[in-house]
Amino acid sequence: MAIPVKRGALLLVLASLLAPPSIARAQEAIYIVRHAERLDQSADSQLSTDGVGRSYTLRDLLREAGITHIFTSEMRRTIETAKPLADALRVTPQTLPGNDVEALASRLGSLGAGARALVVGHSNTLPQILRALKVDAPVTIADADYDNLFIVVPRKEAAPVFMRLKF
Repeated sequence: MAIPVKRGALLLVLASLLAPPSIARAQEAIYIVRHAERLDQSADSQLSTDGVGRSYTLRDLLREAGITHIFTSEMRRTIETAKPLADALRVTPQTLPGNDVEALASRLGSLGAGARALVVGHSNTLPQILRALKVDAPVTIADADYDNLFIVVPRKEAAPVFMRLKF
């Protein structure tokens, strides 16, 4: 008999299994997504109808993942992408300048043991964020690509565990 498992919990279990338990690390997992589909190409576009739907899909996917912190850029599309999950979890998102990857990496590095963070960024900042988290795999994100979920499990003395999923 199969036991039903929520997708978010399953993602965390998979991430945890890949990281050796004997290695200490600050955070348990960092989930990184690009903002959902935007309404238009204006500088601070809101989400399109499809984007709003994807933000609720993200909420449903990560609701049981134990997210303790949410980080967005200052752009409306990242804030709106994080909002359904933030509301469901009653977590106040922290907004940082989208182009200040060093500040974000520093904040992520200062999170305590057991922390699980969601980062909502942009197609041009996600590869930089992943590099700042010591992910060596090359990552490119196409303009029409909104369905990536990156999971990074930091490890103190080894390369982080890195997964790229679609949602």
